[in-house]
Amino acid sequence: MNEVTTTGQNVDVAIEAALHELQTTKENVEVYIIDEGKKGLFGLFGTKPAIVRVQLKIDPITAVKEYLQTLVQHMGVSTTIEVLNKNRVIEINITGENVAKLIGKRGQTLNALQLLTQLAANKLIAQHVTVFINVGHYREQRRQILIKLASRLADQVVKTNKTVKLEPMPSFERKIVHHTLSKDRRVSTYSEGNEPNRYVVIESTNNK
Repeated sequence: MNEVTTTGQNVDVAIEAALHELQTTKENVEVYIIDEGKKGLFGLFGTKPAIVRVQLKIDPITAVKEYLQTLVQHMGVSTTIEVLNKNRVIEINITGENVAKLIGKRGQTLNALQLLTQLAANKLIAQHVTVFINVGHYREQRRQILIKLASRLADQVVKTNKTVKLEPMPSFERKIVHHTLSKDRRVSTYSEGNEPNRYVVIESTNNK
C-alpha cells in the first residue's frame, strides 16, 4: 500500500492517522489536503472533518529494480538484481540460475528488457537517465565478439571491395563497431535504417 486517504478532526490529526496506517514518518510522504475541514458551532453543529491523501515518496532506483524484478519473474527466472546509479546512468547486473533465458539470441531479449526498463525509469525519474542492463558477463563477451567481427568484416571488405551490411543492432552495439573501425583508414562506417532495425554499413574507402 503506497497511498491512503484519511479523515480527522483537523489536518494534523488526519495526517497522523495516515502515517500510522502506512507505518512511516512524515519525511517519507507527500501530503495532499483534500479538505481542511470545519469547526462547528460550539464544536458540535456543522463540524466537518479534514480529509487528506498521503502518498509514500517513490525511491526511483528501488522502483526501477522492482519493475525489472517483476518482468523477470513473469519469465520464470529467479535472479539477484544489483543496481548502481552513476551520473544519470543506471547500471543493473542480473545473476542467478537459468539467466541465459534473459539474454536470448544475440542479446535480443536482454535488449528488449533494457528498453522497457529505460522507458519505465524515465517515467519515474525527473531527469533523463540511461539504463544499462548486464547479465553476468554477457555484455563484455558480446563486446569482444563485435570487435572481432568488425575487424574480420573490414578485412573482407578490403579484399573483395564489396560493401557489407551488418545485422540490425541497438545503438550502443553499433557504436562499438564504429569505434573499432574508426582508425582503420581502409574502410568507413555509417548507420542506415530506422530503429529498431538500424544497422552498420562497412565500405571500402577505395569506393570514394
